[in-house]
Amino acid sequence: MVTIIVCAILVLVVAGQLNALSKDCIGVGGGGGSGGFDGGSLNFDFYISSCPQAEAIIFSGVQQAMASDPRMAASLLRLHFHDCFVNGCDASVLLDDTPNLVGEKTAGPNLNSLRGFDVVDGIKTELEMACPDTVSCADVLAIAARDSVVLSGGPTWVVEVGRRDGVTASLSMATANIPAPTSDVATLVQKFQNLGLSTKDMVVLSGAHTIGKARCSSFISRLNGGGIADAAADRIFLQSLQQLCAGSNGTLAHLDLATPATFDNQYYVNLLSGEGLLPSDQVLVNGGGEVGSLVQAYAMDPVLFYEDFAVSMVRMGRLAPPPGSEAEVRRCCRVVN
Repeated sequence: MVTIIVCAILVLVVAGQLNALSKDCIGVGGGGGSGGFDGGSLNFDFYISSCPQAEAIIFSGVQQAMASDPRMAASLLRLHFHDCFVNGCDASVLLDDTPNLVGEKTAGPNLNSLRGFDVVDGIKTELEMACPDTVSCADVLAIAARDSVVLSGGPTWVVEVGRRDGVTASLSMATANIPAPTSDVATLVQKFQNLGLSTKDMVVLSGAHTIGKARCSSFISRLNGGGIADAAADRIFLQSLQQLCAGSNGTLAHLDLATPATFDNQYYVNLLSGEGLLPSDQVLVNGGGEVGSLVQAYAMDPVLFYEDFAVSMVRMGRLAPPPGSEAEVRRCCRVVN
């Protein structure tokens, strides 16, 4: 009931601004295009006729959100990642708990980590005003992730669209599938391979940690050295983290201290200097073979990182739910229609 009221309020706020009222985000039955997923339906111009203003609406929403909170770029990017890693890119990560559904928001990797749900709500409400029952929440996440990177100074790419929204969620799969910040290289590689993504995808998509913040609790093992780094420069870095986190494990630290709000290749430069924040980041340096070579390459060549990141984001965006899964275009991203 709280979720439905939240979505209804969002509609009323935007409706007041636009002098129009839509009932499409209050969870009232009908519409929404129920059906199954079609993994081969993604393309670049899915909304060119049905909602040509969709990308402009999403871009504007992301831009406004970042203007008031620059950290929102990383938050929206993370939402897309955490969505796609659980039964494909179906916006299941946005679903609230209800008496009949347990969502993914309280899973270990998501709790006290994911944010930006209100931004998605606002964008979706604008879209429903312009093009009712048309643009999926899953596509909103995919496009918002791209726009967040672009507005942070990173590369752009054409987002494939045409996803539909799932009607279920999986708390257990969110816990099992999303890599933990303490993961070693073998675990990281395996979790990506389980989804059909490569070792290269893992290394380049880890570069998303060039923006954003993490709580001290997520890199507590790093504070003790973690057996990863022992050079003098590394010890100075770790000492600074220990001082920062001395007060509370909930304190936030920049994932990239050098250029925290800029999407660039500094993340990899930091790793080579022993200044990766999360244990799962810093271990990439010791990965050897392809992993180590890619870290070196991206640290040296920002253009290569940008190009490969764009390609891997498209690949991740193609992760689809199991064949035959029920799907729809949600009116409100927090609840099924």
